[in-house]
Parts: sequence; structure tokens; C-alpha cells
Amino acid sequence: MATIARSAVRAVAAASARPIHRTFTASTVARSSVTGLNSLNTLTEEEAMMKEAAARFAREKVKPLVMKMDEEEKMDPSIIKGLFEQGFMGIEVPEEYGGSGSSFTSAIAVIEELAKIDPSVSVACDVQNTLVNTLFRTHGTPEIKEKYLTALATESVGCFCLSEAGSGSDAFSLKLRAEKQGDYYVLNGSKMWITNSGEADIFLVFANVDPSKGYRGITAFIVDKSMGVEVAKKESKLGIRASSTCVLNFDNVKVPAKNILGEVGKGYKYSIEILNEGRIGIAAQMIGLAQGAFDIAVPYTFDRKQFGQAIGEFQGMQHQYAQVAVEIEAARLLTYNAARLKEEGKPFIREAAMAKLYSSQVAEKAASKAIEWMGGVGFTRETGVEKFYRDAKIGAIYEGTSNIQLQTIAKMIQSQYKK
Repeated sequence: MATIARSAVRAVAAASARPIHRTFTASTVARSSVTGLNSLNTLTEEEAMMKEAAARFAREKVKPLVMKMDEEEKMDPSIIKGLFEQGFMGIEVPEEYGGSGSSFTSAIAVIEELAKIDPSVSVACDVQNTLVNTLFRTHGTPEIKEKYLTALATESVGCFCLSEAGSGSDAFSLKLRAEKQGDYYVLNGSKMWITNSGEADIFLVFANVDPSKGYRGITAFIVDKSMGVEVAKKESKLGIRASSTCVLNFDNVKVPAKNILGEVGKGYKYSIEILNEGRIGIAAQMIGLAQGAFDIAVPYTFDRKQFGQAIGEFQGMQHQYAQVAVEIEAARLLTYNAARLKEEGKPFIREAAMAKLYSSQVAEKAASKAIEWMGGVGFTRETGVEKFYRDAKIGAIYEGTSNIQLQTIAKMIQSQYKK
């Protein structure tokens, strides 16, 4: 049975005799007939359909399980199954490999919608699409794509294995070793902070084949769980608790040489490039989170009455939610602008860093204010806004800390202005 996501692609194709335009600004739906320009909030028909499908899935399937998953610190299997059935785990994967064949902006829209209900589910979708699948699409051989990309789009969770105990912001100081032995490489070492690792069957592992070359020895390996990956300690976290974050151990794990993704020694290059793209996904998660908290708290301010009127009608409160609304919209514009630049093949590294930095800041502020606006009930677990507050903190940490984003932005400004 066709997924909603694939149905959206086909519906748009049927509506036009011309080929489907994947680029954000190329769609006849997204462009103004008068000026040829479009707003950043304008989506193609296909993207809008996927956004609505994600919103509906989040409301109907995810929302009833949010509290249970948070308390149990485990993703319900029905949610993972549903993400695949809806086509949300292979959004940009071509249809020939079982994917939805849609755009990067579609992925960003889906990530945002899921985060409005549960950022844990959102990040599972985000990592699969913006990190794992993209690397397989861009660097995989036809054989690798047929075997692994098809599985990733239809049934298998993947994870991106870069961080180690002593290798976080300094990602290229990793110690996991891959030693060549005939037609195999033998992997020894461990990884930490790996998202989706509890559910994953496919692990994209970065290891060094020649430490004497430093980061130029880093290579990307495709490792099946059945090859002997040990999923060890599962972290108990402040937020996004349903999203699995585990330690992975590799003890003489034999990986066929044909399972190298791309070229030997190019892993450092691939990881830098993909993390720049992935930051747009995290920005989308954070704006969805901020909007989710806002959507719960603001209606409450008009239901709650004190001193003879709704608290949302007091000027002091009006100014607060107006300010947060402006900041959420600014973060959204930064995020979708970065997505559009990426799709158009234009430089987007600075814009992605700005979007990730600012969206994470806005998410923390919006979730914090939402609790304050709701007072005592906001501080309880009854409404869910306290969960958004806990979930927001990770935005300043993963896929590049806020300080790393500031450093990236500063370096690009320096190269532009320093004589």
C-alpha cells in the first residue's frame, strides 16, 4: 500500500504534465505568478501535503503515547513502525529504493511537525533523514544503495556513530581503530551519545584506518548489528528520554572492505559536510518544540482568569507572548532559508549555524516562558510543557554546541571582513 508521503509525490506528478520540481523555489505552486518570488513560508503542494500528513500522524498516533514513552524512556515500537509506513524515514530517498522521493524541505517540515508533539520522535526521524540516508544517497555504490538505502527507507533504523568519550566537539580526535586484515577491517573501540542506537540495525561508524595520518585516516564503515556491535549502556537523560542514546562497543568486529562508504580516509570530509546539513534538521526540531509549548500555554492564558479578566489580556502578559511569537517566527525563517539555500546548491554553512544556534535559544526561552505563563499547573507534568522545557536543553548541545556554532559564524564573518 502506498504511503501518504509517496501518495503526495504521485498526486503532484499527476496534477502536472511536467516533471516534478524538487527544488523549493522551482515549483509552480511555490512561486508567485506576478513576481516570480515566494515567501519562505510557502511550500510546494507536495511539501504541504507531507507537512499535513506529519501533523496528523503526530496528533493521532504520537500524542497518546508521549507521556508513557517519556516515563518509560523508550520509543514505542508502533511509532517506529508508523514512521516507516508513512514514508517519513526515507523522505529524500528515491522511489526506486522504497523512499518518498521528496525534497529536503519536506524533511524539515516533517521534523518540525513531529517536534510540536514529541521532540524525541522528531529527532529519530531527523537523524535517519538528514544524516544517515543522505550519506548513503550521496556516497553509496549502486550495490550499497540497493541493499542498505532500501532497508533504511522501509524498515531499518540507522544511526550516525561519530562521538566518543574523548571526542565530542573535537570530533576528529576519535580513537576507534579499523585495522585492515585481508578483505576485512577489524574494528576495536567504542562510541558514545549515539542517537537511535537502541533501535538501529544499521550503524554508520567512523573509525581511523591509520592514526599516523590523523584525521585523514578517518573512514566511514557500514556495520550491520549482526556483525557483533554491542549496544551497551543506555543513558538516562534529562530530556528527549524516549530517544535512545547508548554506548556502542566494537570488540574485534569484522567488517567487509566492500562496506566502506565512499573513499578510505574521506570520513572526516563526509562528517563535516553532513553535520552542516543536519544542523538545519535540529533547528527544525527546536522551532517545532517552541511552537508546541507555545500552542499549549497561550490558550491557557485566555482560559485562566484572575482579578476579573483572563491573564492573557493583561498587558504584561501580552508583551511576553508577542515577543516569543516574534522569536519563533524569526527562528523559523532562519531555518527555512537555510533549507532553501541548501536545496539550491548555494553556500549555507553560516545560515545553518545561525538557524541551529538561534532556534535552540528560542526553544529554551519559549518552553520556560510557557511554564511561567501557566503557573503552578505548568510546573506539573499534567500539561506536558515541562517536558518541552526538559527536551529543549539538548538543542544547545548536540550536532555542534552553541559555542561551536558561534565559532563557525565568527570565522565566516572574519573571512568576509578581515583585511
